[in-house]
Amino acid sequence: MKISTTTPKMHEVRVTIDDVAKMAGVSKATVSRFLNHRTTRLSLEIAERVEKAVAALSYMPSPMARALKRGRSRLIGLVVADITNPFSVAVLHGAESAAQQAGYLVMLFNLGNTRQREREGIEALASYQVEGFILNTLGADPSVAGEIARHGKPAVLIDRKLMGMQADFVSLDNADAVRQAITHLLANGWRELLYVTEPVAGVSPRMERVAAFRENAVSSTMDVGASVIELDPQDSGLDQALIDLKRRGGARPAAVLANNARTTLRVAAAVARLGWSLGREIGFVGIDETNWAPLIGPGLTTIEQPTEDIGRIAMRCLLERIQGQVPPPRQVLLAGRLIPRASSQQPKT
Repeated sequence: MKISTTTPKMHEVRVTIDDVAKMAGVSKATVSRFLNHRTTRLSLEIAERVEKAVAALSYMPSPMARALKRGRSRLIGLVVADITNPFSVAVLHGAESAAQQAGYLVMLFNLGNTRQREREGIEALASYQVEGFILNTLGADPSVAGEIARHGKPAVLIDRKLMGMQADFVSLDNADAVRQAITHLLANGWRELLYVTEPVAGVSPRMERVAAFRENAVSSTMDVGASVIELDPQDSGLDQALIDLKRRGGARPAAVLANNARTTLRVAAAVARLGWSLGREIGFVGIDETNWAPLIGPGLTTIEQPTEDIGRIAMRCLLERIQGQVPPPRQVLLAGRLIPRASSQQPKT
């Protein structure tokens, strides 16, 4: 048997500014002046030597090192609760668009809905010398506010408020979104309503939406039944809650309002298990528009969040503070948009 052997390829050694200086026979300061286009104090002969050395060594200066030398990284740290959530993806797209226009890059840290990683995310991004933070965290760790203050960088909150933290805040107008949904359902004849949500405690947008649901149902001049169920990870009790909803309604048409896209999918799965159809046995509106909402059942009525606008506005607020503006903390609430489809059409009597 013939065995062939090869010598392992050595890892390429990164060329440094020292290497360029040695080849050109000049100081590092001279190379730096050449690279930063400050050549007025360099003779033509020296500039040509440096240029040839840079080309011969294929030297590429580190953008990060050059930025840090100027005291600027032009990096923004973005912490998101869950990158698999369509909301987070759209917010990221809007924030990146605004950052690019201003000459900044976005570094992303995904919490993966893990509460213990909030401070870890701040620390990781701070180690890259980000100039500011946009935070769409779980809002569960009260020490995050202190962690941000310790690094002395400006921050903007998206969607969820953080206890003890005074900062610019950009979000959907949750109360208005729920009001739009209930007004639409009542106008279409639905009278027994169930609000389905993920666990509410400590999560500001969920708290605001539940409060708005109860307030709008109670304040209605119509005879409206209203109840709330908080889902556990296994969705135990959801099927029975839907059965109970129809029983409570009796002859009155019953409908569900879901607090976000993930909840919408869980409700749709429960309705399928029961052998029902949304818009027929039960009405439906969900907060969050998705590309699959028109494809489920007869098409799902949704409240579309202005997610990309949320990301863009949050980035603009942050860049203003990075550039030295210090207005009082601002709260920017953006209106959602009702997209009516067959799931909430007038029930057949």
